[in-house]
Amino acid sequence: MKFERAALSLPHLWSSPFVRWQGALADISSIDLACVVTTDALKARGVDPAMVDRLVLGSTVPQAKTFYAAPWLAARLGMPGISGPLIAQACATSVVALTLAACAVEMDAQATPLLVVSDRTSNGPLLVYPQTAGQGGAPQTEHWVLDNFAADPNTGQAMIATAETTARDGAMGRAELDDLSLLRWQQYQHALADDRRFQRQYMVPVRLTQSRKVVSVEADEGVHAYSAEGLAALRPVVPNGVVTFGGQTHPADGCAGALVCDMRRAKALSGGQGVVRLLAMGQARAAPAEMPKAATTAAQNALALAGLSIADVRYVVSHNPFAVNDLWFARQTGFPLERMNPFGCSLIYGHPQGPTGLRGIAELAWALRQAGGGIGLFTGCAAGDTGAAVVLRVD
Repeated sequence: MKFERAALSLPHLWSSPFVRWQGALADISSIDLACVVTTDALKARGVDPAMVDRLVLGSTVPQAKTFYAAPWLAARLGMPGISGPLIAQACATSVVALTLAACAVEMDAQATPLLVVSDRTSNGPLLVYPQTAGQGGAPQTEHWVLDNFAADPNTGQAMIATAETTARDGAMGRAELDDLSLLRWQQYQHALADDRRFQRQYMVPVRLTQSRKVVSVEADEGVHAYSAEGLAALRPVVPNGVVTFGGQTHPADGCAGALVCDMRRAKALSGGQGVVRLLAMGQARAAPAEMPKAATTAAQNALALAGLSIADVRYVVSHNPFAVNDLWFARQTGFPLERMNPFGCSLIYGHPQGPTGLRGIAELAWALRQAGGGIGLFTGCAAGDTGAAVVLRVD
């Protein structure tokens, strides 16, 4: 899909810190988290709730009472007169939800959708499905997070298997994957420099009280340190494989958001700090059990829709659950690995499903602003051997 009107004010694009699962946010509903983070983000930016005319909510892990998710959240945000859809498309949720919000602006230049994407992989629900035909009427159960991480029902393959298949097809060696993981760690350190100066431009701390307990999260939690020696000492996740726990992401909890509008309003809101023009969104599906490849194809589709080539792109930010993803992308496109993820990525700071993409888009936009503007590409793979990508320009 190609966009003509849709834009973001750079300051009105935010993310919470990400917390490794079973950490500080493990007992916080993703809707409660979304309420607190979004309220604080809008207040800090001086946004009158009355200017928001619709809500797009993205979330992939069910929480209590999310039958009412979007209208419930809107009411809690002081926007009782609006509602909207709940979008769930695994790791592509941010891109799909952003696309839906952008489509509202494409159809009506006065539209100002609020996009909120929030997930908690910690303490995922155990679902019980009635099964009267089962022995003794015994129900079928599903652990929403763990069971779906374990295997794609279409192929029977775990996600780690898709990474190993892609690594084999790309003739990727263990050493080069370790080197790439270490590079991504070093790039993340750039975002932490000068007391996290880069991250503070878009990151909204989490501060709330639950059962008389104060929960405060100022920065990403649970990120392990990387070293060449430490990576080399890790065993492959599967026997005779090349992917280790150092070369793949970890589940996490977090929230992200954005105010979507047309260029005129984005300029007025930005206060001269920058405007993000959305150019195109592309999707793709790889061959069965080849998930990491889908991110590259989605990116190529998005660039074609925007009328651009990879040579026009200044930075790429990827959702890369495996280092394999980025190496495949670089080999297929010729894009330098050093110009991907200049301030970190989900490989390092974790993956709360839904909001991962929008945090990546925020980091891409701020990196482009720091570099003086230009064309950026966000892309990532998603469950079901799919991928989604966004092309944008920062002015």
